[in-house]
Amino acid sequence: MRPEALMLFAAGFGTRMGALTADRPKPLLPVAGRPLIDHALQLADQAGIARKVVNLHYRGDQLAAHLASRPDVALSWEREAILETGGGLRAALPLLGTGPVLTLNPDVVWSGPNPLTTLLNAWNPARMDALLLLLPAGEAGRAPGKSDFLLDGDGRISRANGTDGVVYLGAQIIHTEGLANIHEQVFSLNRLWDRMIARGRAFGLIHPGGWCDVGTPAGIAAAEALLAADV
Repeated sequence: MRPEALMLFAAGFGTRMGALTADRPKPLLPVAGRPLIDHALQLADQAGIARKVVNLHYRGDQLAAHLASRPDVALSWEREAILETGGGLRAALPLLGTGPVLTLNPDVVWSGPNPLTTLLNAWNPARMDALLLLLPAGEAGRAPGKSDFLLDGDGRISRANGTDGVVYLGAQIIHTEGLANIHEQVFSLNRLWDRMIARGRAFGLIHPGGWCDVGTPAGIAAAEALLAADV
């Protein structure tokens, strides 16, 4: 089944940005003259994804106002508390619908092929419960040993456990049925990934392009340089 909906995680406080997020949510920070959330939505539009959901918490009213001109974007409010990636995705399921979904972190910038299209073209529901977009740790700016996963010859992922491997880039396709079996309200998608890894149904794919985490003020300049080089 081809995923038809995208979840954009936009509820966080953006504390690593310091003063830049004191009066606005991180997805509204400009990179190359456009808010981060608009860069992410452009990827979704280019990939032909019609149904998009954004979760909101910190200064969510600002983000909601910015998205008011986008009738194709639904809002999943987390008013009382941030639910993290797993809880946030589960709360948004009534808006996302059934079946596998794409998820994307809007606080990253990409060059090269559209990451969502790359995932859609590689998705194989007969083998996969999750497909994560990855880069080798060195290419993602991680120190040796600071990896998320190992990637085997068949494309399956396992936990790195300190071994130099690959880094998750914040874009994936994932089946959501297993979320109902997690009882906590606030939890990370790591919980679901670990169950999929144990079943041999979690896969990874190397992104054939550039990537920049816009998590700190220095990341903004790096992201703008990446985009300028990709023109």
